[in-house]
Amino acid sequence: MFNTYKTESFFDEMLQEKGRPRKHYQVLHDRLSSLPPDELQHRHEAAQQNFLRQGITFTVYNDQQGSERTIPFDFIPNIIPKHEWRHLEKGLIQRVKALNLFLDDIYNDQQILKDGMIPRDLVVTCSHFYPQATKIKAPRRNHVFMAGIDLIKDEQGEFRVLEDNLRNPSGLSYVFQNRHVMRQIFPDFFQDYNILSLEDQFTHIHDALSSIAPNNAPNPNIVLLTPGVYNSAYFDHSFIAQQLGIELVEGRDLLVRDRTVYMKTTRGLKRVDVIYRRIDDDFLDPLEFLPDSMLGVAGLMDAYRAGNVTICNGVGNGIADDKAIYHYVPSMIRYYLGEEPLIKNVETYFLRDPEQRDYVLANLDKLVVKQTDASGGYNMLIGPHATIEERDRFRKKIEQAPAHFIAQPVVQLSRLPVFRGDRFSGCHIDLRAFVFNGERPHVFPGGLTRVALKEGSLVVNSSQGGGAKDTWVTTD
Repeated sequence: MFNTYKTESFFDEMLQEKGRPRKHYQVLHDRLSSLPPDELQHRHEAAQQNFLRQGITFTVYNDQQGSERTIPFDFIPNIIPKHEWRHLEKGLIQRVKALNLFLDDIYNDQQILKDGMIPRDLVVTCSHFYPQATKIKAPRRNHVFMAGIDLIKDEQGEFRVLEDNLRNPSGLSYVFQNRHVMRQIFPDFFQDYNILSLEDQFTHIHDALSSIAPNNAPNPNIVLLTPGVYNSAYFDHSFIAQQLGIELVEGRDLLVRDRTVYMKTTRGLKRVDVIYRRIDDDFLDPLEFLPDSMLGVAGLMDAYRAGNVTICNGVGNGIADDKAIYHYVPSMIRYYLGEEPLIKNVETYFLRDPEQRDYVLANLDKLVVKQTDASGGYNMLIGPHATIEERDRFRKKIEQAPAHFIAQPVVQLSRLPVFRGDRFSGCHIDLRAFVFNGERPHVFPGGLTRVALKEGSLVVNSSQGGGAKDTWVTTD
């Protein structure tokens, strides 16, 4: 099965040149090599059916049929050795600490702007900067309860941050389901590895939520606020609420009285202390944002401002994960923490800069162009894989609104083998790492490994046809 596998010029997580497995993949490689293709095919199909039976789906918004899909699953895990993970943990905590300090600063004193570390207009004109969040004193000055940091490995095998997701990062439920399916279908794969368990993670997450309740409320009432069943990540919302043992609510289930949020129950109103919201800022409160929003709660921001409820992640976090601000995160780490960044960024070109814009427009066939306020792999051009018509269309968009775009060199993401029935082929992966920030920061062990199942593709987003793999962090 591995005889025809080619690592080419990419960094391959499992195999080195001449097909030799890396040390931490040796046992798994031997086990896979000992199984006949029809056995692997049988287990592969059983895994897909398991996802379908459990109803683990997501909705693709740009699909004209509006179809719900299961995320394709590949059974070769992304194995991260202990020493590599320790470095990554430190780097992630460092990054989230700096981003949280940035948010606290930007909605209060704005010292980083006064010191000229970041152009003021880049912040105050950004669509993700919300003046409504100014001067709100969040408990523990915590703005980032949950961060989803997207990581890649470059051609040398070094982790780099691709994106920071500080608003409503999704995918946590799939991490648990990937592990569940792996243990169900491939129990023998676990026999030879000691890996970090996921069993206690919801206790960590619940503790983190409780620690940011207003006024250190004992036994706070925590709810997860969802837009409802038609949201693409509804499975994620319902799974997390169930595992945390908290109520899953919609806006119509809540109301505000006397600057306090209550949940409607069959026994009357019950005060709400912490809202883990999965609704975008614009829809949270029709009195302060979109007036026709049917998803939010009227008066919620006033209760938040009065310190009677915690909203997490914080309102206005999008300013810190905007793709244009991403360029400045290493500077933030030096500015707020006095440390050198432990995980590097990918080089970024600002298209508001005429010189950099000219370079990008002359090299669209070599670069990745992203819209600064987009996510999920939408509104993105991968130059080397784009048609002339697609590049021309982006050229016009850039010329009309250059400040809304950035560009980056094409990083050849690392690869892992993917099962194809009669062979394994190399497909590019990334890793969404989750950091929870309560009384102290906690990095979830592993995270969500996403894989571009189309051979040669660099787009790993599930909304763009990507799949998922289990992620193992070894303990020895």
